[in-house]
Amino acid sequence: MTSQNPTFTFRTVDPLRDAGLLHSWVTHPKAAFWMMQDARLEDVERAYMEIAADEHHHALFGLRHGEPVFLMERYDPAHRELVGLHEPLPGDVGMHFLTPATDTPVHGFTRSVITAIMAHLFTDPSVERVVVEPDVHNKAVHALNEAVGFVPDREIEKPEKKALLSFCTREQFFAATGVAA
Repeated sequence: MTSQNPTFTFRTVDPLRDAGLLHSWVTHPKAAFWMMQDARLEDVERAYMEIAADEHHHALFGLRHGEPVFLMERYDPAHRELVGLHEPLPGDVGMHFLTPATDTPVHGFTRSVITAIMAHLFTDPSVERVVVEPDVHNKAVHALNEAVGFVPDREIEKPEKKALLSFCTREQFFAATGVAA
């Protein structure tokens, strides 16, 4: 990872083929906010098989030179994650992302990842606004979210965490990044 402005492509996660890689990512101490620290390989495989079978939730790898370098989950907040906690608008899409731990971090890599994810989401003309709900204590992701145009709305209580509900429209993303979506 030497480029500070890498080009990414996306592919759907294959739960059976990709479970080992996903397991190494989600159980690493860096991924504490992913809340799968104690997951066994079978648990990760099962979780991503459930996502693969869910019409309202999708898991994608971000690829660089054909190799997975981050994970993105896209979900419909009217049906997953935020049901009863937020009134979704037409065109809302929810998003989670994870960059794996590395011994050779590259300055700006994670920001390039979230920028690529947002641009990818906004290539869908039906997407008007991206919704995120990171843990209130995850200050690093709050800064990344702000850098790409997210505006915090309020704290919400989810069963597994206290979260900061934030939104980013296509226009806010462009204003923050200059990336046309």
